[in-house]
Amino acid sequence: MSSILEKQANTGNTLDPTKWVHLYADYLYKYAYYRVNNDELAQDLVQDVFLSALKGKDTYKGEASEKTWLVSILKNKILDHYKKASTRNESPLKLNTYDAPSYDYFFNSGKFGHWKKETLPKDWTSAENNFDTKEFYKTLENCLNKLPEKWKGVFTLSLLEDSDSKIVCKEFNITSSNFWVIIHRAKLQMRACLEKNWLHL
Repeated sequence: MSSILEKQANTGNTLDPTKWVHLYADYLYKYAYYRVNNDELAQDLVQDVFLSALKGKDTYKGEASEKTWLVSILKNKILDHYKKASTRNESPLKLNTYDAPSYDYFFNSGKFGHWKKETLPKDWTSAENNFDTKEFYKTLENCLNKLPEKWKGVFTLSLLEDSDSKIVCKEFNITSSNFWVIIHRAKLQMRACLEKNWLHL
């Protein structure tokens, strides 16, 4: 214990649990909500972070700021959520949404699978839309929630957390080829959903 306190004194980083809710609750909630797209779940995750941090405060070495340390705990909580949720899926590549277009919707059949004319990617830069609005983020949230849990977890960890693909594969117990199929198809579903429900091109 004395060595931990000495380390904290040397770095200037110490813990003050009495101020956590006031200083970090809003930030942690927004961080979690952006990644899980669920108000109640985001709140639960933040509460879990504070409880885990209290239980593990003696392991804090003071090498990172208090805020950074809490965020690292939250990242693990979010990952655990997606890993548990994804085990309920029959297959990591099976869609469970009622209106998600199939892979054949986008591409012609054949060896190379070229884009169909009607599903070619549109030029989003010409869209007369404001992406920095509550309405857009609500649409984005709805589109994310239409992805299967494993897809959403892989998508979140890879693109929002910028994690290395090898780490994502290890965490979700998937192969490299499976990872790229999930990312590719998740992007297709997201684009189709946003073009249908938000863009006016």
